[in-house]
Parts: sequence; C-alpha cells; structure tokens
Amino acid sequence: MQELEAFLYHEADLLDSVDLKAWIELFTEDGDYWMPVTPDQEDPLNHISIFYDDRAMMTIRYHNLDHAQAPSKQYPVRSSHILGNIRVLEHDEASGNCTVKSNFQAVVFYRTQTVFAGTCTHTLVKDGDSYKIKRKRVDLINCDASHSSIISYI
Repeated sequence: MQELEAFLYHEADLLDSVDLKAWIELFTEDGDYWMPVTPDQEDPLNHISIFYDDRAMMTIRYHNLDHAQAPSKQYPVRSSHILGNIRVLEHDEASGNCTVKSNFQAVVFYRTQTVFAGTCTHTLVKDGDSYKIKRKRVDLINCDASHSSIISYI
C-alpha cells in the first residue's frame, strides 16, 4: 500500500510543480485521462465528457501551455493537491497491476482561485519497481454543474 500511496503522491507533486512533461511520462503509451460529465458515466467513447485525452492529446496540451506566447506564461498556473482515503479496488498478484481509488481536493490558481474535489480512480500497470497509469478517471463532485473553464491537469 505504501508503494501505491507514494506513486499517487509523486503524481500530485508533479502536477503541483507544473512538471507536465514528467507527469505525462507516468502514463502508458496507450494511457488516457478522463473526466466524465455525469457521476454514473460508464465509458468515455459513447458519451460526452468534460475531457477525454489520450497521451497524444496530453502532449499537445502540454506544448500549448508551454509555448512562449501562451497565456500560462503570463499568468502561471499554481496548484496544491491533497489526497486521502486511498484504497485498492483490484489487485492482480501475478502481474502487480491494480486499480486504486482516492479522494482529492485541488486548489488551482490561474488568475482566480478554484477548488476542485472528488475521486480519482487510477488503473495502474506495474512497470519495474514502479507503475504506469493506464487510465486516470477524475470524478468531480460537481461534474454535472456548469463550469466556465477547467484546467485539465487535476
């Protein structure tokens, strides 16, 4: 359990330090990052989502944010993530692969301060002595509310 917690804390630290390149590298080549628009949404392909990014789209977003003329260069994004109630939902002893769910709060400051809260479900694939993210699902407690803009890296 400590190994899984350390991995999730490392991921949050990469987001808080705005090291998006290293954060993207935590994902498998076919990994995805998904934020459903309804609490009971079962899949990202047959329904609208707040976002559903594969690794290629994450990389495009990273390059857009990192561009010299990007607004994020004028108004840097700052965040603080708090994780808790980390629990293992599934674990395959043979492969080491697992599904982990956690509660989170993220305070994001980009011109104004926004607080996000909800649960994250990580589908993790064992990679040597660590893990890679096959899927990260973020379920906001207010996913079905009106949102003006969401910084996608939560």
